[in-house]
Amino acid sequence: MDKFLHDHPSQPRTQGEKQALINRLKRIEGQIRGIQKMIEEDRYCMDILVQISAVQSALKNVGYSITERHIQHCVSDAIKQGDGKETIAELMEVLKQFTK
Repeated sequence: MDKFLHDHPSQPRTQGEKQALINRLKRIEGQIRGIQKMIEEDRYCMDILVQISAVQSALKNVGYSITERHIQHCVSDAIKQGDGKETIAELMEVLKQFTK
């Protein structure tokens, strides 16, 4: 899918929602830096793999949070406006990529 149906959410995120996502991403960023340091220090492979798994899980959780909000607002609004079929198809395409 080269182009999405919309380029912004149907209902803008609140400042609190934005801040919560940013805080989670900053924690993930810190975890990534920690993994880099572990590699620089030649730490045990299993310890590094555990941290990589934790980062992957944290990123998926951010994605799930954004997906949930998208369904509650953007998809719901599109269905109410009669554009549900296209919006659901768009979401399904992205979810296929997300779950790889």
